[in-house]
Amino acid sequence: MSYIIGMDLTSIDTTAKFKLGGIGQTNDGKLYKYVQYNGSGAATLGAVAYYATVAVGNATGTIVTSDLSNSDEVGAGVLAAAITANGYGWIQVTGVATIAVALTAGADGDPLTPTGSTDGTLDVSGAVTDSVCATAIDASAKIILCNFPH
Repeated sequence: MSYIIGMDLTSIDTTAKFKLGGIGQTNDGKLYKYVQYNGSGAATLGAVAYYATVAVGNATGTIVTSDLSNSDEVGAGVLAAAITANGYGWIQVTGVATIAVALTAGADGDPLTPTGSTDGTLDVSGAVTDSVCATAIDASAKIILCNFPH
């Protein structure tokens, strides 16, 4: 697999500059995915984004939101910038990240899921049916190890 290199993680695009769903890699080995922000929920730098609810048969895996109630409760990644409504940008999908919103609950080493959390963050996984997308590295400092599906 080849990765996009040289991308500007803080750039917010009004039209797609890369292929949606494209994966980029930084020098430190972290992976990022190029997505469209659907406009619901606050797009805060460092907030957790979820795959937005879409019509059956229209699931692209490239449209995200930080509004948990407008999602399928599947974590997408951590926003690398505050993407504007219907704008395009990058989300971090692997590697260590510090998130903007404190975990709903959890301790170091806990598996994390959107299920049961609040907008822009994660909660401790409590069921085998939860979509686990990260692990708490330092829960009190909001540091997670990302393993979002991409």
